[in-house]
Amino acid sequence: MIEALKNLESEASREAGGAVDSKVLQEIKVKYLGRKGLFASVSARIGEVPPEERRAAGQELNRVKAALEAVFNSRENELKAAPPRRPGSCPDPTMPGTFYALGGLHPLTQVVLDVTRIFSRLGFSVVEGPEVETERANFEALNIPLDHPARDSFDTFYLENGKLLRSQTSTVQIRVMERSKPPIKIIAPGKVFRPDATDATHSFMFHQIEGLCIDTHVSFADLKGVLFAFAREFFGSKTRLRFRPHFFPFTEPSAEIDLYFEKQGWLEILGAGMVHPNVLRAGKIDPEKYSGFAFGMGVERIAMLKYGVEDIRQFFENDVRFLRQF
Repeated sequence: MIEALKNLESEASREAGGAVDSKVLQEIKVKYLGRKGLFASVSARIGEVPPEERRAAGQELNRVKAALEAVFNSRENELKAAPPRRPGSCPDPTMPGTFYALGGLHPLTQVVLDVTRIFSRLGFSVVEGPEVETERANFEALNIPLDHPARDSFDTFYLENGKLLRSQTSTVQIRVMERSKPPIKIIAPGKVFRPDATDATHSFMFHQIEGLCIDTHVSFADLKGVLFAFAREFFGSKTRLRFRPHFFPFTEPSAEIDLYFEKQGWLEILGAGMVHPNVLRAGKIDPEKYSGFAFGMGVERIAMLKYGVEDIRQFFENDVRFLRQF
């Protein structure tokens, strides 16, 4: 009998907890505590209990009855305190579920991931650095002193504390050289900032990926081999590259690299060159013992060429119709 009372208490508590309103709760209460309810049926069997167990059974009857009354009273108070349900607000289990469209990677994020995967397979490690930098890391250590004419196109946004928003991710190269010894083989993706007027091909904020390789006996031929391997995997196996002499203050010799497109002809995609000895010295590396190459590409630039996007501003407008194409 005591076991039956415990099962009764458990079932009554479960059903009371699932009652959605006072009407349903009252029906459950009558089922268990009514004059002809389940508790009354079990109580009527007290005479069947052996005399020596009758006292314990009676105590259990009183305890279970009090417990059930407390359960129903508590659930009644909970239902009264809950906000009223609107008609039709109960969930319909027969209705089909609501499905939300899955998001996707932003095209610039996808390009960064694709580029970093390619260079990772070529042995490069991915390194990131701060967007707020010192003048030394952004200019002086990169062989761009205060009076250098190239500084005009790189001069960026200055902060009140004397620091600035970096204009190139080459600042990461300086940080890596200062704390690491060759061999060094890294790429550095991230945002950069320049005082450019915004138009279809320019933005005051864009993304760059720069690479650096320093070791003994590194040559321009190594640079060409790495860039050819990247371009042919990223743009296709038949990709044609052209190297043109150029000037960058942080590399010597320097080159701009063009990519050939059937309809557009040769288009510039990145700059590169052998790391200038002054930059190696600024990074505490002996240029008599080590040499290296560096390259840098604009993420938006190669994304526009890869996907045929004609206006850089589309990447930043968050127009879902544009983003869904990728």
